[in-house]
Amino acid sequence: MRQEKFSLTFYGAAREVTGACYLLEYGSHKILIDCGFFQGSREADERNHKPFLFNPREVEALILTHAHLDHIGRVPKLVREGFHGKIFSTPATRDLAEIMWRDSLRFEEREDSPLYSEKDIEKTITLFQPLSYYEPVYIDKNLSFQLVSAGHILGSSMVRLQVGDRVLAISGDVGNEPSILMPPRSSITEANIMVLESTYGNKTHQHVAERTLFLERAIEDVIARKGALVIPVFATERTQEILYAINEMVVFRRIPDVSVFVDSPLAIRSTEIFERYPDSYRPEIQELFKKHPHLFRFRLLKFTETVEESKAINDTPPPKIILAGSGMMSGGRILHHAKRYLPDPSSILLFVGYQAAGSLGRRILDGADSVKIHGEMVPVKAESRVIDGFSAHADSGQLMKFVDESRDYLQKVLTVHGEDDAVLGVAQTIQDKFGVTAEAPEYGEKFTL
Repeated sequence: MRQEKFSLTFYGAAREVTGACYLLEYGSHKILIDCGFFQGSREADERNHKPFLFNPREVEALILTHAHLDHIGRVPKLVREGFHGKIFSTPATRDLAEIMWRDSLRFEEREDSPLYSEKDIEKTITLFQPLSYYEPVYIDKNLSFQLVSAGHILGSSMVRLQVGDRVLAISGDVGNEPSILMPPRSSITEANIMVLESTYGNKTHQHVAERTLFLERAIEDVIARKGALVIPVFATERTQEILYAINEMVVFRRIPDVSVFVDSPLAIRSTEIFERYPDSYRPEIQELFKKHPHLFRFRLLKFTETVEESKAINDTPPPKIILAGSGMMSGGRILHHAKRYLPDPSSILLFVGYQAAGSLGRRILDGADSVKIHGEMVPVKAESRVIDGFSAHADSGQLMKFVDESRDYLQKVLTVHGEDDAVLGVAQTIQDKFGVTAEAPEYGEKFTL
């Protein structure tokens, strides 16, 4: 193969956790990897509304690594502004993306200038070309790619690109091992250039082995206190992992009977999609699913779809467990429950996912005495707990293991999808450990490789 220069420009997730969006240019080809929402603050919403810094009409193809909104949120906006190429992802990512966009549209329609419309979503769905893992796609004879299992959430992928005689690995979000439901990630070896997520790049997950035990203790404690266990959850993966874990506790009678509510229409629909793809689970979970196809459903569990059902949760006396979105407490029904139970010392607010800088969840974690919700100051009297073992992201050691698999071939690593201390720390660690040039791109920065 001929060796030609190509470039990568970072239009999101650069020195920040959200907004993943990377533009690959090779010859006349322009390929976009991910196109996600900026999240966590009012400024993030304003950035989502700004025009793209590239021409969507010139983009030939879009590759989606997985269906979290910080990776897919702006895709219908991209289509609205002229993108008409193919969208490549796994089938599960396509199905999850559709429900994510429709759910997000409910909030967009309340704005004066929504990012996209129902018509934009419909058009976006027609552009999908679902792929199996390792199925090759040739853009031309010198540019091709495959999706590789990332072990992050259902349908998640890393991207292995062959660009001329170079191998470019884009990690997407690397999964945390062992996952409760997902199999371990696959490997990308012989990568010359790597774009590496760094969300937990400067941390080691402390509670992986004990995560279910810690969840069980939180449930037992809140039952003893006759309080509410309020869990902000991401609709995809985290909800299903928590439900699976509670189901297991119920089956083996490790916890007393307690009412459990999933108060998120999006999480309910995500659970239905999970039940559609049992072949994506870990082998032992696949076998269990064949015998017991109700892994995410159990006695005293109630899915609250409507607003009326959500409000009726208040009528159920404590103790009770409430799972609600959004995972970073940046919107959704979790805010109503937080407003009600944060002032209650007998209740527990349990964080099982990443809380971005500027988010309500991060402010509570950082020890705020009170927080503003729906324009009112709410005192924080409830206990806050964290179980980081439920994180779907690889920690520092797991990321270094991923890099190590290409150490004999690597020439450059670009660290993304993390706050400043994480991306810069990972870059420095890679340089020290592997002797490989590593940098943390800034927003809009272009690298010619």
